[in-house]
Amino acid sequence: MQNPSQDVMKDILTNAKTIAVVGLSANEERTSYQVSKVMQSQGYKIIPVNPTVDEVLGEKSYPSLADVDEEIDIINVFRRSEHLEEVAKDALETNCKVFWAQQGLTNENAYELLKENDFTVIMDACIKVVHAVTIGKS
Repeated sequence: MQNPSQDVMKDILTNAKTIAVVGLSANEERTSYQVSKVMQSQGYKIIPVNPTVDEVLGEKSYPSLADVDEEIDIINVFRRSEHLEEVAKDALETNCKVFWAQQGLTNENAYELLKENDFTVIMDACIKVVHAVTIGKS
């Protein structure tokens, strides 16, 4: 597994407008909430994907990626590594081609499946940190 270069990740973040966050918690103490809140403050539209909540960060939550009826630029995943393959299969049903698993998350089967289907795959990298490093605070 190899992540794209920092330049490619910067291009993704520069051109993206909408981030679907799988596993976004409504708990303000959780990393998924904190990272998504920062990305929202940077101008991205956050789409929560979590069947256990109705709304997070003022946005309607969807039970699954298949239920999202909006254009998605990045699928950002906050689910344990063993769930990444399942989320990857769901991602194949969307119009999105960027799959981003947060820091500490990797899954070889998910990676291979996504690469075979022309996805840009980023694993074990925090989207907020990459944004700060490549684009900086605005």
